[in-house]
Amino acid sequence: MEMDKLGVLTTFVHNIVVYNIPLLYGTTGEILVEKSGSLNLGVEGIMAVGAIFGYILGCYANSLGAGILVAFLAGALCGLLFAVLTVSLQANQNITGLTLTTFGLGLYFFVGSGVKAVSWPAMNDYANIKNGFADVAIPGLSQIPLIGQGLFSHNLLVYLGVVIALVMWFYLSRTRYGLRLRSVGENPGAADSVGINVKRYKYLHICVGCGIMGIGGYYMALNMSGSFNSSCWINGYGWIAVALVIFANWNPALAILGTFVFGFFNTLRVSGSSLAAAFPGGLGWLAAVPTQLYQALPFIITAIVLVVTSVRKREGSGQPQALGLNYFREER
Repeated sequence: MEMDKLGVLTTFVHNIVVYNIPLLYGTTGEILVEKSGSLNLGVEGIMAVGAIFGYILGCYANSLGAGILVAFLAGALCGLLFAVLTVSLQANQNITGLTLTTFGLGLYFFVGSGVKAVSWPAMNDYANIKNGFADVAIPGLSQIPLIGQGLFSHNLLVYLGVVIALVMWFYLSRTRYGLRLRSVGENPGAADSVGINVKRYKYLHICVGCGIMGIGGYYMALNMSGSFNSSCWINGYGWIAVALVIFANWNPALAILGTFVFGFFNTLRVSGSSLAAAFPGGLGWLAAVPTQLYQALPFIITAIVLVVTSVRKREGSGQPQALGLNYFREER
């Protein structure tokens, strides 16, 4: 019986990571974009584009690496479109981001429906994709009771997401180019006056950030075994990622913790009944919570985070001062 309880807890911890990783990709990518001073509300659409192209072309190539690369490039192209419109043509960033979400979701269903009508690639038919997405246990760490299998036995995309977040944290806080990027987001006029190419920094980091979002979409496609239906694989995760940027205080390292918290609440949707059955004395009440509440909980928490941070500005906020403001070089 005790082993059954331990298994339920291990599965719960494991699923938290499964649900938080796509959020980590989306949040880390958006942090990089916003640190350049650009507010991109198109995360949902960009993740959808990365998901559909990464999955289809990755399957056709029978290569997980190819899928990751295609998803990154698809997201980066969306970022390039956003940069052209907002950086070069000075379009409104909020409207452009929302338009990108609509465009991305539309492209997702258009391409997906077209391919499904001909011959949809089933993930399990491609050995390199299926095996590449299998869990890989980290020696030693995966043997730790309870948390070992939960935290240290996952697929390669999980480890890649954590590595990207930590590398982005180091890049933004410890490297010369990262500090220059932050200066562009804080005061592009001052950065321009000391010789920093503001437009180049914006273009490059918007594209890279959106590429990271695309990989997050690809992860969601594989996690759902590539089953294409009437609902989008992303399912609102892009919007939650935008809010998590604020929750993580524009810090990629804190994004790991922030997305883990959101993953916890999302995991209750699928594991709440199992916890209630395994621990009827303390957690039996979870079985009485409506499934609809579990589904809405991440979005409710997202709304609360946005309201709290809007009403009460935190000291030491990492929000770039020029976030969402177009830079007119002639007005410097």
